[in-house]
Amino acid sequence: MIARILGASVLAVGLTSPGYAQESAPAPAGANAVPATGEAVVASRPPAAPVVVDPNDYRIGTEDLLDILVWKNTELSRVVPVRPDGKISLPLVNDIVASGLTTNELKAQLTERLSPYIQAPEVSVIVREVHSFKVSVQGNVKMPGQYEVKSRATVLDMLARAQGFTDFADKGSVRVLRTVNGKTQVIRIKYNDAINGEENANPVVQPGDIIVVN
Repeated sequence: MIARILGASVLAVGLTSPGYAQESAPAPAGANAVPATGEAVVASRPPAAPVVVDPNDYRIGTEDLLDILVWKNTELSRVVPVRPDGKISLPLVNDIVASGLTTNELKAQLTERLSPYIQAPEVSVIVREVHSFKVSVQGNVKMPGQYEVKSRATVLDMLARAQGFTDFADKGSVRVLRTVNGKTQVIRIKYNDAINGEENANPVVQPGDIIVVN
């Protein structure tokens, strides 16, 4: 009887020894996995990479037409105009400011706003039509007015669109009025240098520029 008790004790010690534990059967696959609930997935999602913005990237403006594409979600993918208040409207997101942002910045904001409803949403933003890039040409030109700019354009390009100078124009008095951070800058254009191809004499126009010819 005593021998049986001693044998059982030795067997119990062997079963609980470190050597025995190393050779024990592995746990079933998924035994320690976190349940795949929506909250667990969102909690384990790595933070989004910071948005890198090129200062030369186009910034969305009012009246622009945007293609918003959400991968595998046709109900959220649509073409939307930027309203006069600078906002766009989308399901789940409601109103969101688009004017003044680059496409990458708007993409990041839409991704963040959709994340509570869609797991890892993949969003792309494309400017389908540009209507906000407008430049005014005023003064002694043949066709003064406001012009939409669809591609890169310089001061000379805009003067050509306004059909050039009138007979009373002072070609030595061409200015570009540009608003930067709420302040108006005056850029004086040396017309003869510009037509002769002098460096920096013919700057590229920006949205909202006003070209004035005395």
